[in-house]
Amino acid sequence: MLSKWPIRNKMLVGLGLLLVIVGTLSWSGINGVYAYRGLVKSLSRRASEMPAAMKLNQQITELRLSLLSQQHARAGLEDTGPFADAGRDSPLGAMELANAQFRIKLRAVRSTFDRYRDVLEANERTGLVYGDGRGEHRTALQIENVLDRIEFTMHDADWLLPASDIAAISEDLATLQDLTAQLPGHLHRNLHDLTTEVRGKYRGWLLVNWTTTLSAALLLFVFFWLFHKWVFRPLRILVKGSRKIATGNYDYRIVLDTADEMAELAAATNDMTARFQAIRDDLDRQVRERTRQVIRNEKLASVGFLAAGVAHEINNPLASIAMCAESLEGRLGAIYEPSAGDGEQAGNEAAELARRYLMLIQSEAFRCKEITERLLDFSRMGDTRRQHTDLGELIDGVVDMVGHIAKYQSKRIDVNHREAIIVSVNPQEIKQVVLNLVTNALDSMGERNGTLLIDLGSHDDSAVMTFTDNGCGMTAEVLEHLFEPFFTQRESGQGTGLGLSIAYRIVADHRGNIEAASDGPGRGSTLRVVIPLANADKETHHRHQAA
Repeated sequence: MLSKWPIRNKMLVGLGLLLVIVGTLSWSGINGVYAYRGLVKSLSRRASEMPAAMKLNQQITELRLSLLSQQHARAGLEDTGPFADAGRDSPLGAMELANAQFRIKLRAVRSTFDRYRDVLEANERTGLVYGDGRGEHRTALQIENVLDRIEFTMHDADWLLPASDIAAISEDLATLQDLTAQLPGHLHRNLHDLTTEVRGKYRGWLLVNWTTTLSAALLLFVFFWLFHKWVFRPLRILVKGSRKIATGNYDYRIVLDTADEMAELAAATNDMTARFQAIRDDLDRQVRERTRQVIRNEKLASVGFLAAGVAHEINNPLASIAMCAESLEGRLGAIYEPSAGDGEQAGNEAAELARRYLMLIQSEAFRCKEITERLLDFSRMGDTRRQHTDLGELIDGVVDMVGHIAKYQSKRIDVNHREAIIVSVNPQEIKQVVLNLVTNALDSMGERNGTLLIDLGSHDDSAVMTFTDNGCGMTAEVLEHLFEPFFTQRESGQGTGLGLSIAYRIVADHRGNIEAASDGPGRGSTLRVVIPLANADKETHHRHQAA
C-alpha cells in the first residue's frame, strides 16, 4: 500500500523517519546532559551546606568557651564579695566583659544558623537536590528552638546572669553542640542516599540510551530500506530499461509495481516506445510501398517509352491497311457483277466472303489502331492544363453516363458525398480514371446484380475517392501486378490491360496515389484514390518550385 503513494508522500515519510531518529538521539543526549547537570548542581548545593554546618558547630564551641569564661568570672566575683573593685581588671569587669562577648558570639551563632537555614530552604525550593532533607529540617528546628530559649534567657536576665541561668544555658549549649554535630551526619547520609539514587538513575538512563540508540539504528535501517525500495530500485529499473530500449530493443517494456510518479514515467516511456515502434513499422511499410511504386513507375516509364516507339512505328501502316480495306469493300460491287445461272450464285458467295474478310481486316486494323492510341495516351507525359473541379459533380456525370449502358443497367451504383470537394486537375483525365475504375468494378460482378459504393471525402488536405464493390475480388498476386501494363484477368480480346495502368499514371501525374485492397477471391475489392485538394496542391507546387 505504501509503495503506491506519490514520491512526495514517500519523501515526507523518509523525512519524518529522519526527524524521529534525530529527535530520539537528541532527546537521549539532552536528557543525559541535563541529568548530569542536575547531579552536579545537587552535589554543589549539598556541598554548600557543609561549611555553614561546620562553622555553626565551631561557633557554638566558642560560645560554650565564652560561657565558661563567664562562669569563671562569676566564681571570682563571689570570692571577693559584693564590695569588690569595679575596675576593668577586677572580677566584676571580667564578668561584664565575658557577658558582652557571650552576647556577641550568640548573635554570630544566630546569623550563621540563619544562613544555613536559608541555604537549606533554597536547596529545597530548587528541587535539584537529591536525598531526603527532612532530618536536617528537623534538627534545624530543634537548633532554632534552643537558640530562641537561650536568647530569651539572655534578654530577660540582667547583665549579670544568675548561676541557675548559666547552668541552663550551659545545658542548652551542650544540646546545640550535639545538634550541630548531627548536621554533617545528615549530609553524609544524604550523600550516601544520593549515591544509591544516582546509581539507579544511571542504570535507567543507560537503558534509555541503549534503547534510543538501537531504535535510532532500526529506524535508520528502515529509512534506507524504504529509500532503496521507493527510489533506488525504481531508478535502476528505469535506467536499465532505457538502456535496453536505446540499443534498439523496442519490444522491451519497463515494469514497475509502484503507483507513483516513477511508474507514470515508466508508463510514458512504454507508450513512447510503442508509438515509436508503430511509427517505425509504418515507415517501413511506407518505404516498401514507395519502393514498389518507384519500381512500378520505372516499369511504366520503360513500357511507356517502348509503347511510344511501337505505336509511332505501326500506327501509320495500320491506318493504311484500314483505309485500303475500306476502299476494297466499296469496290466489291463493281468487281463482282451478278450473272445468270450458277455463275451468279457463285459470284455472290465469293463477293460475300471477300467482303467478310475485308471487314474483319478493317475491324482488326481499327482495333490495333485503338491499342496504339492508348499506348500513345499511356506514354504521354508532361503537365496538362488543370482547373478547379468539383469531384462530386464529375463522379455524378460518369455514373449518369454509365447508367445508360445496357449491360450495366442491372447493376447498382451508390454515390456518397456530403460536401463539395474541389481539386486542381485535368477534368478529362480524372473522368477517364473514374470511368476506368467504375467499369472495372461493374465488370468484376459478372452477371450478378452487384452493388458499387463510391464514397467521396477529404482527409489531411487531400480528396479521397473510395470504390468498393462486391465482385469477384482479387488474390495477392493480382494485387501485386494490378497496375502493370497489359496485365488483365479478362478473357482474350476483351481488354488490353492498359486501363488501370493509365489511371495509375494519371493519378501519379496529379501528385496523388491509388491503392487497391481485397479480402480474397469472391469477397469484393476496394480501390482508393487520393488527390491533393486545390489549396494543398498549390502550396505543394510552390514548395516544389522553391526547392
